[in-house]
Amino acid sequence: MTIRTVLAASAAVFACALSPLSASADTSDKKIALSNNYAGNSWRQAMLTSWNKVTGEAVSAGVVAAADAFTTAENQATEQAAQIQNMILQGYDAIVINAASPTALNGAVKEACDAGIVVVSFDGIVTEPCAWRIAVDFKEMGRSQVEYLSTKLPDGGNLLEIRGLAGVFVDDEISAGIHEGVQQFPQFRIAGSVNGDWAQDVAQRAVAGILPSLPEIVGVVTQGGDGYGAAQAFEAARRPMPIIVMGNREDELQWWKQQKDANGYETMSVSIAPGVSTLAFWVAQQILDGKEVTKDLTVPFLSIGQDTLEESLETTERGGVANVEYSQADAEKVIAEAE
Repeated sequence: MTIRTVLAASAAVFACALSPLSASADTSDKKIALSNNYAGNSWRQAMLTSWNKVTGEAVSAGVVAAADAFTTAENQATEQAAQIQNMILQGYDAIVINAASPTALNGAVKEACDAGIVVVSFDGIVTEPCAWRIAVDFKEMGRSQVEYLSTKLPDGGNLLEIRGLAGVFVDDEISAGIHEGVQQFPQFRIAGSVNGDWAQDVAQRAVAGILPSLPEIVGVVTQGGDGYGAAQAFEAARRPMPIIVMGNREDELQWWKQQKDANGYETMSVSIAPGVSTLAFWVAQQILDGKEVTKDLTVPFLSIGQDTLEESLETTERGGVANVEYSQADAEKVIAEAE
């Protein structure tokens, strides 16, 4: 062994000892890419910010060689499939995906798996068996909204449903849960449904467009990024303000706080934490490191109640989303609990 080799080895050991992350020789030269289909709302922006923050620290610590993020220009499965195929050619060892469709990307995902690439999907998951999936119980997220409304509105009434991006797994699952909730609590009926694309401005326009044709609405069931827009539409139409389920966005929480202080307005807020992207990163890193990981992992959704509103607002960035970011240790715990 040469003196140069000894010094290099000593430096590597010293660097690992200083790092709070357990860098591994098996992943220090690995490259991970994020394939994201959409970035047009505050949740997606927070998701990308969390990814860049956590993965940047991991790259600096030598846990992985790269953790690049890519977002398609349009929310089109064909464009994202081409993006994934480019990642295969660029030699990434793992691809983390927030998918435009649960099925339309399966061909590209299978190509990646066949090339020996680890594929981890989250939020918008894929159904290709070779991929891993990280999701919350989106159906329960939808159903729980109707259950909450049943406690505040025991006599029931008409609901307005605001859906997300059409054709995306998350939208389908939350909507299915909402409809299950209405079956469970038949005092409610869905009087109308619009797509808000998980964006306040889109939701406001969609709700404003349908309101003139609707009877009195007692509650609005949502998917996130649409609650404040819905409230603005009801105010502009001078309609009685229903109970609007919020989606953890800072502008929604601020509006709720204002209404709570002014007239005791009560509601709830629920969403998946944008930082789930960081859990997907660490799961991919753990798989590359040789860990056995079950194909389907479930994480809890993040709920805010009347008694935790102020606390949640204090820790939510202006224009952002209430969030939780995951560490390597968190990922190891999630993996162990799923075994």
